[in-house]
Amino acid sequence: MAKLSVVLIALLFSLVANITFAQSFKEEKWATRLKFQRKKETVTNIQFYFHDTLSGKNPSAVRVAEATETEKSPTLFGVIMMADDPLTETPDPNSKLLGRAQGLYGSAGQQEMGLIMAMNFGFIDGIYNGSSISLLGKNSAMHPVREMPIVGGTGLFRLARGYAIAQTHWIDLTTGDAIVGYNVTVVH
Repeated sequence: MAKLSVVLIALLFSLVANITFAQSFKEEKWATRLKFQRKKETVTNIQFYFHDTLSGKNPSAVRVAEATETEKSPTLFGVIMMADDPLTETPDPNSKLLGRAQGLYGSAGQQEMGLIMAMNFGFIDGIYNGSSISLLGKNSAMHPVREMPIVGGTGLFRLARGYAIAQTHWIDLTTGDAIVGYNVTVVH
């Protein structure tokens, strides 16, 4: 019985100490800075073209790893590519440069071409200069239209979420070079 009393007193003392700490924390001036201020969210739609060039003297995407069975796979399962692709205003590679897609993608599908993409779309033009959005998800590359999630951003797109609709404009199945149109909607 005496041991139970000691345990109850210790628990009571701990509870009082925690309440006292919480009260003093609440009263601290800096604690008020932790309050979340809600601001009105903005919806932004951005359109651009992604130029993924694997061939030639100056490719914008290069193979950095592959599995031992990759070359035997019809989907190149296990290949990992690193990209620094230009983003332009139109499908013409010489059109206005809006930014760069930097990141990696890998073939994750054994039965169909399914790329897992982790890309940062960094913008260098207009009001979005210095801002970026991050895409992370599956790209069913052989489907005419596909949707992928936007999971974050920086600058004007801080705390962004949304989706990207990708549509292949042109592809060379021999080299793997492609131009893909992106229509991105972000809430930030």
